[in-house]
Amino acid sequence: MDLFENYMNYSESTLSNPDAGISTNQVPASADRSYVFDEVFSELGDHSGFNIGPYHICDLPIIIVDDGLHIYRNETSMVSDGLYKEVNHNIVRTVDGKEPALDLSVTNLVAFQWIAIIFILFIFKRISSKKRLAVNKAPKGFFANAVEKIIIYLREEVVIPSLPNKKIADSLTFYFIATFLFILVVNLLGLLPGGHTATSALPVTAALSIIAFFVINGAALKYSGIKSWLSHLLGGAPAFLAIIMVPIEILSLFIKPFSLTIRLFANMTAGHIVLFAFLGLLFFFNNYILATAIVPFSVFLYLLELLVAFIQSFVFTMLVAIYTGQSIGTHFKYKYTDK
Repeated sequence: MDLFENYMNYSESTLSNPDAGISTNQVPASADRSYVFDEVFSELGDHSGFNIGPYHICDLPIIIVDDGLHIYRNETSMVSDGLYKEVNHNIVRTVDGKEPALDLSVTNLVAFQWIAIIFILFIFKRISSKKRLAVNKAPKGFFANAVEKIIIYLREEVVIPSLPNKKIADSLTFYFIATFLFILVVNLLGLLPGGHTATSALPVTAALSIIAFFVINGAALKYSGIKSWLSHLLGGAPAFLAIIMVPIEILSLFIKPFSLTIRLFANMTAGHIVLFAFLGLLFFFNNYILATAIVPFSVFLYLLELLVAFIQSFVFTMLVAIYTGQSIGTHFKYKYTDK
């Protein structure tokens, strides 16, 4: 908000005095353009309060586990307590400047994830009425039809082809649908004016990948058994190569969730960085001619990010389904069947 206010104040002063030019030494200290990019890119980070764009909606509780449990109503009460302070959106100890043992604070990105979950539950609650889902009749309403198309496509084109048989696919379909919808809604919320993309934070993508890790290996243990799962660590090689193959296969178990984490994080962050960089150039150069090129290109990038939001949701879900099928299918005793 300060960035835009400084920019507007500076622009007004320049228009009122055309002879002043745009030399740096004539710009007020508060409107120094050297910090434009810091202001712009700070929006990518997390915040201790619930913010929509430049507007502060409400305070969020700060919960810290560090030599005891510390709960504060907001950042102001935390700072007044004197034990902790916030530096660059990170909570640190006042004494030594180090981070606490465990920070469980409800942040802006957490709030947007809650909004996504509430929205998904609201949609499913709304379309689950008997009138909208009557037997042998098409669902009524836009959301009911849209959700039906998403569920059927994921089940028929992603889950069933990736898993050994239909029974296993049916038991895991709910997880893949929930994962796809959660990532999609979170991505789309970040594209709304003033929104924040939770999937552009490593802890969020890591949490999704950790859940995927347990689903992949848990499904293998459940449907193939511990013996078959352990034999899979040989990778089909003879037993005398176990000393080589077992470490490689164990490493691959963790490489998969790691790649899922970085892929989703990088793709959702990269677009925001490029878009914010171009917007930063607009304020940095303060040039209307340059704006005629930056604004249309920024709109194009925004539409591209909209496409990426859908693609990355699909890619994450599809890869987890493939990894799960590989974990089960390589030593599952039944071939694919519709029964």
